[in-house]
Amino acid sequence: MTGQLAFVESPVQLLNVLEWAHTQGGRPAPATGGSTDATSLTVVVLSPTDPMSRGQLRRMAQLARDEGLTVHWQEARGGRGALVRTLRQLARPLRSAERVIIGDPFSRYVQLLLTLFAPRHLTVVDDGTATMEYAAQLGRGERLVRWHRKGNLGPRELVLAPVTTLARRKLAPTRGRTVEIFTSLPVEAPPGVTVTGNTYAWTRDTFGPPLLTGGADLVGTSLVETGVVDADHYARVVSELARAHGATRYFAHRRESAEKLHRIAVETGLQVVRPDLPLELIARRGPIGRTVVSFPSTVVHTLPLALAGTGVKVAVIEIAPEWLRATASPRAQGFLSGVAGTAAHEVDRLTARAAHPADRLEFG
Repeated sequence: MTGQLAFVESPVQLLNVLEWAHTQGGRPAPATGGSTDATSLTVVVLSPTDPMSRGQLRRMAQLARDEGLTVHWQEARGGRGALVRTLRQLARPLRSAERVIIGDPFSRYVQLLLTLFAPRHLTVVDDGTATMEYAAQLGRGERLVRWHRKGNLGPRELVLAPVTTLARRKLAPTRGRTVEIFTSLPVEAPPGVTVTGNTYAWTRDTFGPPLLTGGADLVGTSLVETGVVDADHYARVVSELARAHGATRYFAHRRESAEKLHRIAVETGLQVVRPDLPLELIARRGPIGRTVVSFPSTVVHTLPLALAGTGVKVAVIEIAPEWLRATASPRAQGFLSGVAGTAAHEVDRLTARAAHPADRLEFG
């Protein structure tokens, strides 16, 4: 019997599973063959297809093994028959798991697993700012929709609508099921849900403190790739930020396109860095700039925790409405403003006038 079973699809999810395990009493107990220990934790990596995510997950999986976790790498998207094969292999451990830990309640893969097997205890760890939207939608009783998606259902969403509807019920607390959200984000607990704070204690205990460099580092975002922010506005603002803060490095998001990163390197002279681990670990290990400037994303909440006591200053650049593409979801501006506005009080907020290329950023 498997005591606790975690499904992860991204490096950040696996990092936060490690953080959750750390709060349960230090290094987690390994799940040895045939163990019925309710405290044992097995991690199943539902491997994505993009090389950057796979590479970071491989590194994170080794860190998890070093901490005593059992990690199974599952090629869940490995061509024809992968879904059926994965469901068959996971059926038994899912049925016997007392607790299931997931990182992305919006994942169609995870939703399908939960429709087939309902755990007695469910923990949701962060996979970015989507945790805020999950908690809000759960509290309002709405269907689960990612914040950057348009409101209308496409053909694929219509086919999967029954799965999403059933999964929403399995992601909510009932008389026979507890739900915990383990998060570093400012989340208001939906009725019946327990919210546990993630302070990044494992990260601080394991790495650093980092060597600090002069100047600043910029943190990239995939808002262009998800169709939210206009590419030209984004490139111009990155250039403005680099000049204003004396930045030399640009830490790329794992989903940023090679074409966009090449443009940034050519137009700004920044050294584009593709991290091999989540940024919280990269920053904690160092070296890292004395100032880290980010667009609205999870790192404006996580980096102040991971870098607590190091003297590093984190700043967030607010997204102006003019940056948004016409195809962006109507909810995008409000959601991104909420991410920036709820950042920790020690995080600087940078505003911009972005209606015309001649405009300049205002730094506070």
